[in-house]
Amino acid sequence: MAKPKELSPIPDEAIDNMIRELRGIRVMLDRDLGRVYGVTTKVLNQAVKRNLARFPKDFMFQLTEKEAVQVSRSQIVTASSSKFPMRSQNVTASKRNIRYRPYAFTEHGALQAANILNSPRAVQMSVFVIRAFVKMRETLLGTRDLAKKLAALEKQLTGRLDTHEVAIVNVLQQLMHILNPPPPPPAPPKPRIGFDPDK
Repeated sequence: MAKPKELSPIPDEAIDNMIRELRGIRVMLDRDLGRVYGVTTKVLNQAVKRNLARFPKDFMFQLTEKEAVQVSRSQIVTASSSKFPMRSQNVTASKRNIRYRPYAFTEHGALQAANILNSPRAVQMSVFVIRAFVKMRETLLGTRDLAKKLAALEKQLTGRLDTHEVAIVNVLQQLMHILNPPPPPPAPPKPRIGFDPDK
């Protein structure tokens, strides 16, 4: 029995670049997922349509026209490895160039797509896709922790600055009082010397 042919994986950086955030969720588009799994977008979408029961809305959703235009305008595809024939390219599309609205697959949807394709490459590459999603999640959690720490530090510094600002204002008021003293009160009238006939 022949061993299954070992397929070269797509670099993690390339998979990381294919994961994007839509509707507040990390997803991969059908065209990127098809490229990773070694099938055309058409084959992937046909397999998904035959197995729609396996793809609830939290696994996969179709982009709106506005999202599709936005994604196609901001698409940047890069690959640094010579094993993969992708070249760097900037793609700009107008609304009329959108032929269909792509599907977006969440982490679970990407794994489910590998299961329904059942090709050796899809099974093998699903591990890399899941690792990329996990890496993105860990990075996001690290960023949130850092943001919380920065907010706490900012609050602490603001409290200290408020105290210092009050002290500085008091010192400035005292300096202004010394530099610009108020006029002295008028001197009481001096008593006249001598005899006062009215008294």
